[in-house]
Amino acid sequence: MKISTRGQYGARALVDLARHYGEGSVQLKDVARRQSVSVRYLQHLLTPLIKAGIVKSVRGAHGGVALGRAPEDIRLGEVIELLEGSMAPVECVDDPSACERTAGCVTRDVWAELKKAMTDVLDSTTLKDLADRQREKERTQVPMYYI
Repeated sequence: MKISTRGQYGARALVDLARHYGEGSVQLKDVARRQSVSVRYLQHLLTPLIKAGIVKSVRGAHGGVALGRAPEDIRLGEVIELLEGSMAPVECVDDPSACERTAGCVTRDVWAELKKAMTDVLDSTTLKDLADRQREKERTQVPMYYI
């Protein structure tokens, strides 16, 4: 399965929010600027995440967005499934009735294993894990100097 920009930008925006967790709400325009995405597109991405309670929207003069749960309680798999849909690489993995060959198809078994492997990795990764990894990358990244 190929993760679209929807999943990629959504995950990046949530890592951004995870890095600011506990600081109150963050202005959407600031997240958009840091992640190089338009505010309009970011609003579109966050809508299903707000409905699911992963993100909360705060109104008012000091409003913005924040995580609805602690970063360690939000799994990347949940986020990607909300933004992208099923992790199944082919339809018959989720819906065996989609193909008349399902019962005897060996390739379907491989596709099911692939879905499980992707799901296992995504479900074992939390937003806290990603925020920590990002901090570590920034800490160890050596600036490049050009002449």
